[in-house]
Amino acid sequence: MSMLPTLPAHLDVNGRRFRIIDLPSLFGAHLGKLPLVLRILLENVVRNMDGDERDAAVRAVFGWLDHGTSEAEIPFQPLRVLMHDTTSTPALVDIAAMRNVLAEHGVDPERLNPGVPVDVSVDHSLAVEAYARPDAVMLNLRHEMRRNEERYRFLRWASATLRGVRIHPPGTGIMHTINLEQLATVVAEAAPDSDGGAERWAVPDTLIGTDSHTPMINGIGVLGWGVGGLEAQTVMFGMPTMLRIPDVVGVRLTGMLAGGASATDLALTVTQRLREAGVTGDFVEFFGPGVATLSAGDRAVVANMAPEYGATTGYFGVDHQTLAYLRATGRREDAVALVEAYCRRAGLWFEPDAVPRYTRTVDIDLTAIGLHVAGPRRPQDLLPLAEVPAVLRGHAPGTAPAIGGLPEFPVAIASITSCTNTSDPRLLVAAGLVARKARALGMKPAPWVKTSLAPGSPAAASYLKRAGVLADLEAIGFGIVGYGCATCIGNSGALTGPIRQLIGQGSGRPVAALSGNRNFPGRIHPDLDLGFIMSPALVIIFALAGEAGKNFAGEPVGRSAAGKHVMLRDLWPTPEEIDATLAAGLAPDDYRRDFAAASKNPVWHALDAPASPLFPWDERSNVLQRPPFASLEAGSLLGNYSAYPLLVLGDDITTDHISPASAIPPHSLVADYLVARGDDRGDLNVFASRRGNWQVMLRAAFHNKNVVNLLRAGLPVAHTVHIPSGAAMPVWAAAARYREDGDAVVIVAGERYGTGSSRDWAAKGVRLLNVRAVLALSFERIHRSNLIGMGILPVRLPPSFRDLAPVAAGDRVEVLADAASIAPRCAVTVRIHRAGGTIDTIPAKAAVETRLEVDLLKAGGVIPLILARTIEVSRKASLS
Repeated sequence: MSMLPTLPAHLDVNGRRFRIIDLPSLFGAHLGKLPLVLRILLENVVRNMDGDERDAAVRAVFGWLDHGTSEAEIPFQPLRVLMHDTTSTPALVDIAAMRNVLAEHGVDPERLNPGVPVDVSVDHSLAVEAYARPDAVMLNLRHEMRRNEERYRFLRWASATLRGVRIHPPGTGIMHTINLEQLATVVAEAAPDSDGGAERWAVPDTLIGTDSHTPMINGIGVLGWGVGGLEAQTVMFGMPTMLRIPDVVGVRLTGMLAGGASATDLALTVTQRLREAGVTGDFVEFFGPGVATLSAGDRAVVANMAPEYGATTGYFGVDHQTLAYLRATGRREDAVALVEAYCRRAGLWFEPDAVPRYTRTVDIDLTAIGLHVAGPRRPQDLLPLAEVPAVLRGHAPGTAPAIGGLPEFPVAIASITSCTNTSDPRLLVAAGLVARKARALGMKPAPWVKTSLAPGSPAAASYLKRAGVLADLEAIGFGIVGYGCATCIGNSGALTGPIRQLIGQGSGRPVAALSGNRNFPGRIHPDLDLGFIMSPALVIIFALAGEAGKNFAGEPVGRSAAGKHVMLRDLWPTPEEIDATLAAGLAPDDYRRDFAAASKNPVWHALDAPASPLFPWDERSNVLQRPPFASLEAGSLLGNYSAYPLLVLGDDITTDHISPASAIPPHSLVADYLVARGDDRGDLNVFASRRGNWQVMLRAAFHNKNVVNLLRAGLPVAHTVHIPSGAAMPVWAAAARYREDGDAVVIVAGERYGTGSSRDWAAKGVRLLNVRAVLALSFERIHRSNLIGMGILPVRLPPSFRDLAPVAAGDRVEVLADAASIAPRCAVTVRIHRAGGTIDTIPAKAAVETRLEVDLLKAGGVIPLILARTIEVSRKASLS
């Protein structure tokens, strides 16, 4: 018998009655001690579980209060899944291939359909080919559709064939902006129960997304986080996300942002502080009086960068700022009324003076935050503007003098890009005012700077135009180039001629300035190792200067048309100017109208797509191929074995290093493979566009010039040492040799392995390399999950591993990890058998958090588990 009273309760709003889980009535004063994020998880448990299991989960949640941490697991059942085109393509390819497997086993393939709504935005394929011209949007969209036509036809097939999959076509914006402006309800209405009751449920809007920046939606009080495409598939097909009740780090905000500082400066400060504090895998929740001074747009910028500070969430509770945002973006008034009434009744309303129990707290004074950038190689490396020149010279000592009038550190790219900073109208309007002042002074960016503005929302054009600043942006080269991720994801297009010449001659160090979220070497452009993240307004300042090595705190940005020095203060807008311009520009009707217009994309809707339940694979395709890991035969990789190190890597190996997304270099082994199959070497598109073709992505694994393989110095890009022969060869070729010889392989790495994007190909590629385990000092959360989703065991090495000699080409790695012994966070013995005959025994741990993850490893990954369960359900149904 359950200890909880009869459920549910009722809520009446504007003449409508809803069923709800009334948390305050159920749990009284104890509820207020829980962080808001745990209250939402608690509601999910109470609503979706029953009986003794529910009671045990509830006790576990409240048991968390004893120490602010817990080893207990609970299920989480999100209402929906969010994807973008380059993470949905591999996931949908997996599903298409799984349908083939089901058909081959005599099961109706149409049994495999998502059980929750899946929204897919086509936003990661826009490239900045045309810029600083009035037809740039049209030209870039034309390039995008031409290059990706086959892949887009496949997405059209998926949306027509798979129930609940909805595709938002190119031009509708970036997924997280679409989520903020169009999809999120904050409080969702769910269908009535099957018990005959007529009332609909009112429940918290919750989701998972196959992009690490999904927590941006935390800025308006919606709980959601990023996962890999593999974990998303488990949710799509009826399995809850199992999670250890998380540690929750409370970030107390006090004061208010001073004039001149922006939400970007706050987000970069939070990133630096929380990386320093160490919050990897934790939930972060913001509280304190300073929260109330931030708009929902400010909050969303901070929440967006949760993966950069290492957290699962960056949660802000629902309050009047949330309601104001919903009204400003055109939500219906009855929906806004439901949000307020439900959150107040359910104990989910944010109170600025409330201090829940947290695992630990971090204090940030908003008044102390000033103008900053982050870089030049990591988003957590916060810098005051005045320190940029010295830091640049420290990262690039002995740089040769530049050529042709270019400075030592020329700005190669200046891009206002990314959902992070273009979803907040205030940040774009501030940039527009800088453009207005620069235009009035006759200033323009240096000719070697590639400029662009790619907002997350098509509504941006309307409010910037109404505010009177769009023409100013266009006049200085920052006209809109399209609505998508563009430069932020590495789709920056070709650099200008002077910069290409500079790079070709090895003179000077070009720099990227962008309003994105990541600046890892090679991410923004394969030829750029240095980049700074900054507010949109500062992007324009850097473009006007043309030189990243200036101290803008004391040196002029440039000269006016009259030849006078122009300082930063001459161009920087005041808060009052921003407020007035913003008020003149915003109109709630823009959001629904402009999104609806963009959704009618005629080129997209004219694409033909197959109509059959099974996708017709074409062996000649260089874009889509049935993947070999969609199978029941692969089996588990667990066991006790001796392995060769396939790669030995250092710290901060990102998913961009493991599986790049940027342009395919025309003179590379990957390019050679595609050209041999008929592709044009001059138009190979980006790696991300080939994620439906496992043959390409296998060859793309570790194809990044910044990857240093410590097995041997001086190896070419994406090469390793085949240890038995001593020969250097491509990583994929060495892996094939090991497989042919029956030899196991592992990867050894340092701290923060798998930082960055949530791309599951960073795990799929490793599985295709036949890697049985990845041994690292620490893992980023999403990539760790993706490895398990592909059946690969992540093993966490102890800090003492650094005291040992590095793993060398003559060494063997013994791993003791048989299936019977694997459990969450269990001990794993690792022995390094040195070439000289000595043995180092290392007490490692399995980086496995839940029993479901153990099941996945035993099954060989997500796909075999889904297939086995689907076949079993089908067989039981046929017998009944």
